[in-house]
Amino acid sequence: MPSKRSIVWFRQDLRLRDNPALSAAAQDGDVTPIFILDDDAADEWKIGGASRIWLHHSLEALNASLDGKLSIYSGNALEVLDDIIERTGITGVYWNRCYEPWRIKRDKEIKKRLIEDDIAVHTFNGSLLWEPWQVTKSDGSPYRVFTPFYRKGCLNAAPPRAPLPKPKKIQLVSDEGAHGLVALSLLPTKIRWDETIVNAWRFGEQAATKVLDEFLETGLNGYKQGRNFPAQKNVSRLSPYLRWGEVSPNQAWHAARSVGDNEDVDNFCSELGWREFSYSLLYHFPDLPSKNFQPKFDHFPWEKNDRMLEAWRRGLTGVPIVDAGMRELWRTGYMHNRVRMIVASYLIKNLKIDWREGQKWFWDTLVDADLANNSASWQWVAGSGADAAPYFRIFNPVTQAEKFDHEATYIRENVPELSRLEGKDIFAPWNADEKTLKDAGVTLGENYPRPLVDLKQSREDALAAFRSLKELN
Repeated sequence: MPSKRSIVWFRQDLRLRDNPALSAAAQDGDVTPIFILDDDAADEWKIGGASRIWLHHSLEALNASLDGKLSIYSGNALEVLDDIIERTGITGVYWNRCYEPWRIKRDKEIKKRLIEDDIAVHTFNGSLLWEPWQVTKSDGSPYRVFTPFYRKGCLNAAPPRAPLPKPKKIQLVSDEGAHGLVALSLLPTKIRWDETIVNAWRFGEQAATKVLDEFLETGLNGYKQGRNFPAQKNVSRLSPYLRWGEVSPNQAWHAARSVGDNEDVDNFCSELGWREFSYSLLYHFPDLPSKNFQPKFDHFPWEKNDRMLEAWRRGLTGVPIVDAGMRELWRTGYMHNRVRMIVASYLIKNLKIDWREGQKWFWDTLVDADLANNSASWQWVAGSGADAAPYFRIFNPVTQAEKFDHEATYIRENVPELSRLEGKDIFAPWNADEKTLKDAGVTLGENYPRPLVDLKQSREDALAAFRSLKELN
């Protein structure tokens, strides 16, 4: 009797350990592991430039771990699957679920069509600690505030399942009709701007495991407070590995809990809880990436200013902590979370530019660009989202820098033209006297920009705009 042969469709789960779809398929006969780049179905949320770089290298690593048997395709996912099935006699398809609205719609259609063709379809949760429909209020409605979502919903639900081991034996069969990784054209060609990103990271499941282990050993102790300081090592840097599924949230959760029970572990697990909350919001409110969660913000008087938006993107706002963050983003495809909040607040509240402009830029430039996290986080800062920071809570980027980068280590690393400034002058060089600036080699308006806006006045303007909303409601 010939062995049964199934497809394992890798998506946002580029790993062998704790992969429910792969574990189940490996017990059911031969396995053809595949990846499909289905950009057309994504519409406006096609994978961004920095994420494409990450995906390329992650697929390389996954293929190596599968002994070169990963079959890679580009095109309409249903058409690709139909073609493979017709040519190879596949009897079943296994995948781990995704939660973006366009993927949910597409996957439902694919599942229906495959079942109609007598192909067995098996889907699993390989990306979340809890399914979005598992954590709801007693009346079945979704939570809109994080604390009750996490404490009443998540922590009172069944605990996250233990991670699955790598299957002991997988009978791998590749497809000779696959397109191959090069055909995806994930890397830039004309200008190789990806080099600094590649140099900043390690890719793949083995790298993710090492990053998690290093964090548990050297970063978790002091995490609760230290995670706010961009120059300290108390951040996990797991976000891109979680986004691409090179490590699962279950692995991260249980690995942290194995260290012990303390406030640092609790805080790290609650950050995983924020990820769950973002996915819950996206699942229950699929317009989250495009529409204000709070409709009153539909009337907010956003300003369209392409010059200021471009200066923000390039890290040339004249505000050192903002510019440091935006340059770190461009160089590495990543930004420290505290700084993400600072640069977002500056764009939305000091420049009064629509949060969706910032969201789109982060989508294209972050290696961890995740539709749920990105949308929920930008709306949180804007004040328009669920459980949002009030709009009138406006980060002062100078005092934020003085508090969380008090030695200016982060600023000096990312804005080297200011590195010779000392004391408070490096946080607000426009307040320094001419001699101090000259001695430090800084000429405002020439080798470092003057501020785009006055922080105090722009704050007052933002508050006035917010009050106009209250008058409308």
